[in-house]
Parts: sequence; structure tokens; C-alpha cells
Amino acid sequence: MIVRRFLQWVRTAPAAARAEATGALARAYLFSELPDEERAAIEGVLVMLAEDASPLVRHALADALAGSDAAPSAVVHQLAHDQPDIAARILGHSPLFIDAELVDRVATGGPRVQEAIASRKPLGCAVAAALAEVGDAEACLVMIENPDAVIAPISFGRLVERFGHLAAVREALMAHPALPVACRQALVAKLSATLAAFATDRDWLGEERARTVAREACEKATVALAARLDADEAAPLVRHLRASGQLTAGLILRALLSGNIALFEEALAELSGLPLRRVRLLVHDRTGVGFRAVFSRAGLPAGTFTAFRHALDAWRDGPDLDGEARLARKMVERVLTACEEAEIGEVEPLMGLLRRFAAEAAREEALIACERLEQEVVAETMRARLSVAA
Repeated sequence: MIVRRFLQWVRTAPAAARAEATGALARAYLFSELPDEERAAIEGVLVMLAEDASPLVRHALADALAGSDAAPSAVVHQLAHDQPDIAARILGHSPLFIDAELVDRVATGGPRVQEAIASRKPLGCAVAAALAEVGDAEACLVMIENPDAVIAPISFGRLVERFGHLAAVREALMAHPALPVACRQALVAKLSATLAAFATDRDWLGEERARTVAREACEKATVALAARLDADEAAPLVRHLRASGQLTAGLILRALLSGNIALFEEALAELSGLPLRRVRLLVHDRTGVGFRAVFSRAGLPAGTFTAFRHALDAWRDGPDLDGEARLARKMVERVLTACEEAEIGEVEPLMGLLRRFAAEAAREEALIACERLEQEVVAETMRARLSVAA
């Protein structure tokens, strides 16, 4: 019989020949019409070959069986605990594993095994959670870039915590369409902190100045992020900002001076504990009594009330800026002037913040004007060339 002759031959055959024959035998098992007796005999031989001394043979067996749901389960599970390159081939493709088994191999396997599992299509939520918890950076990057991986919000959070400081992982996360807004903002904060530390290490900025610049850059990016959110995403972002200690008076004032009234209202609702609808009614009370009440309940610094009140008045009197991502220069200058006239100059941190806001708004307005002018010059040049060509 074929199986008996194969067993006699395989004892003395060289490794390369055994590997080639093993692949052929495995494919025959999977795709040939065989009597039950012969199929059982071949399965026994495959079990034996899964313990062959040569990795060439075991690798050939893994290559042949990896993608088939008709492969012998005993052989597949045996190969899954082989050396990393063989185990990875099986674990990355075989449909015979349940999520619990894959989670176990994520915990006990090395980086190569983790990367293979991370590339599976599909990749279940439980396995993705295990990778986010204990997988190495490369495996997690493979998972993030796997379009068939189901990653839960809590797993995104763990990925940000563990690897948000790594540029490749950070970029992959930011490009992921399912990344929660809180995680997106946390990545912005990590990047700001990383850049501040880099500038300090290079002696480009003092430690305190670097922290200030990084914090304000993070707040600017956060307001820009909030400007692109759907209505139901603002509340989770604000909760995250509060939990991470970033929901400061400076950030809230920046949001208002950018015309982002939605973020401003959500922040007041979060800090005051009042329903958002109630906060909106109080904020838009033109007598000012309602806003003073919600401002006081939110626990914001009393010295900043004048700035907030005048910013709110400027927003009411100005154009519809809700959702804007950058500071509105006229609003900032109006608030700065009002605070100076109110003689609250002794509140030095607030006045310093407003002056920085004014400088930032003027700079951005100038850059936008220059960009428009440059576009007009390019357009005129193109029209002139087309006119000459005609």
C-alpha cells in the first residue's frame, strides 16, 4: 500500500525530499477522494511527520495545511506549538482555532507568533484585546493596520497607553477610522509631551517654557479636533479631558474664543453637573444672570469670569463661528481690551494667556492672508500663460 511504502521510504530519505513528499501527501489528504481507511492511515502519517526532526518537513506540512478547514485538528494544534516560524504559519491562517486558543497563544507565544495572529482575517474582539494588553509593539501595529481586526474602544485605549509614544503606532492609530475621539485626543497629548521633552533635552527651550508651549499646542489641537466632531462625540471628549486633567479654564476659554460654542457648553455641563439643555438655557440668558450661575457652579476660577462674559458677548454679536478650529482675532482682541479696561491686570496668568491668544490669532490670520495672496498670484500667472498660449 502507498502509506506503507511511504513509511519505509521516509525513514532513510534526506530532509529536502521528505519535505517535498510531505507537502504532496498533505495536499492529497485535503483534496483527493480517498477511502476512509486510507484517509485515516494518511492522517496517522501526518501526525508522525508533525514530529519529524527536520524543520523543513514540519514547515512543508504547515504550508500545506495552514489555510484549510479540512486539515487534521491534531496535526494543526501540534504545529501551533512548534518553533516560531512554523507556529506562526499555522496560527496566522488556520480556521480551526477558536478565540480562546488564540488568546492563549498571544500570552505564551513570542513576537513572531503574536504578529502572525495579529494578521488573521478576521481577528476577533477578544484576541484583539489580548494583543492590546500583552502584544509587543510590532504585533499591535500589524493588528491596527489589519482592516479585518475588531478592536474595542477599551483596547484602543490600552494601545494608546502602551505605544502612543511610538511614531509608527501613533500614525496608524490616527489613521484608523474607528479610533474613539478620547483616544485621538490622548495621542495628541502624548505627542505634545514627547515634543516638549525633546525640546528640553536639546536645550532649545527651558523646561517650564517647553511645557507651556506643548500644553497650548495640545489645547489648540484639541479645539481643532472638537470642531470636526459629530454632535454625539463632544460629551465623550469632554469627559476624557476632565478625567485626564486637561479640562482647564484656558482650554474652555480657547474653545469659546474660537467660536466653538458646542465644546464650551459641553464643558460647562460636565463641570457643573447640570444637563446640557439646562446649561444652554443659562448660557444664552442675555441678562447674564444665568451664565454667572452656571459659571459659579462649574467651579471655574473667579478671576476669569470677566473674560468669559465678554467672550460670550463677542460670540453673540459676531458671525456664526460654531465649530471653528482657530481663534477668532476680533473676539480675542475685544476680550483683551475689555479685561484691560476692567483693570484686572493683576490677574497676570489670564492677561498673559489672552495676549498669547491675540498673538496667535494675528499670526494665523496673517498666514491665511499670505496663502490667499499666493494662490491669487499663481492663478494670475496661469491665466497670463493661457492667454499667451491662445
